[in-house]
Amino acid sequence: MSGTTKPRVVICVGDTHGFINKLQNLWSNLESTIHPSEFETATVIFLGDYCDRGPATRHVIDFLIGLPPRYPRQKHVFIAGNHDFAFAAFLRLLPPPPDGSPFSEGWKEYEASEDREGWYKGDGYEKMHLQGRRWAGNIKVKFNSAKGINYMGSIYDAEPTFLSYGVPHGSPDLFKAVPDAHKKFLADLVWVHEEDDVFVNTNDGVKCRKLIAVHAGLKKEDVKEQLKLLKAQDTRVPKVEALSGRKSVEDIPEELIASETILVSGHHAKLFIEGSRLIIDEGGGFADKPVAAIVLPSMKIIRDTDEKFTQIGTRQRSNLTENLSDAYGGDQPNGAVVCVDFMSGSGKICWLHDGPVLAGTVTKIAIRHGENCEPKASETAS
Repeated sequence: MSGTTKPRVVICVGDTHGFINKLQNLWSNLESTIHPSEFETATVIFLGDYCDRGPATRHVIDFLIGLPPRYPRQKHVFIAGNHDFAFAAFLRLLPPPPDGSPFSEGWKEYEASEDREGWYKGDGYEKMHLQGRRWAGNIKVKFNSAKGINYMGSIYDAEPTFLSYGVPHGSPDLFKAVPDAHKKFLADLVWVHEEDDVFVNTNDGVKCRKLIAVHAGLKKEDVKEQLKLLKAQDTRVPKVEALSGRKSVEDIPEELIASETILVSGHHAKLFIEGSRLIIDEGGGFADKPVAAIVLPSMKIIRDTDEKFTQIGTRQRSNLTENLSDAYGGDQPNGAVVCVDFMSGSGKICWLHDGPVLAGTVTKIAIRHGENCEPKASETAS
């Protein structure tokens, strides 16, 4: 990276789980916080779990499908979460086992849970991957004691996904209800993504690193072999640990620490940033929890619940320039732009800097003079 070239922005977005309003708000906050030239060319990695729990899986997938045509200069990566994997399994979108074995071979290991979890036994179940049967099942004990809430249909909380497509939970009519574009989206999800030349802020300055993104994580085993299986999407495995594991994949393998490779995941319902291990999931699958994203190289966390800022348009930009010119007697500081305090909404606080132009609800522009002319921490939007 040359001294004048800024590193490409990489955004990693945590679990969305069917909450379209959260996703839209998060995207708006990302777009408002990151400089337009950097946002327009960013690499955006979605860490999986787009479905279940929230009420609007269909709309979430519509939103995601719409990003590439809306932002053609961005690079979009959509990783499969364990919920998306199971959704795809029910729709029979998974690739067949490479050895030609039937999916039913994978049921045997977990047969003891079949009755309790109420595995799906409707049309097409005979040729279905285990996780598809679990996803569309009807769990017997409705109360989830670990989370203190009721399950929504199945152990995956899949009922809201069925309902978002207009069919009852467990209905085989979902096969017809899901649009072809959504099926393609699910079928095309990658299980792991590697990104070279990712820049991150460290205690020793900005460093260039390799990044591996996978929904849950990697086991403390041979990383190369794990990546090989994930890229091959080997569906002989009834439970893919890298997508659905907990403690087994929470930590970072030693060889990734040694090579200073970043491992980023969602899945774990927590925010964890330590060394090269990033977990970006603050429990967005629950109505009262935020959907979060991390922005590299800054390492800034953006949430759907952050204060709202909006990019101003050309006419507003012109009006701001005129106000500035008046305030400075016609001499606007070279290259300066105005930021207006959104939270006060009063219009009496603004400052000058060379970041993106942001505006709140104010209509009157005033310039803050004197020694206290720097933005307060609560005002800074980028």
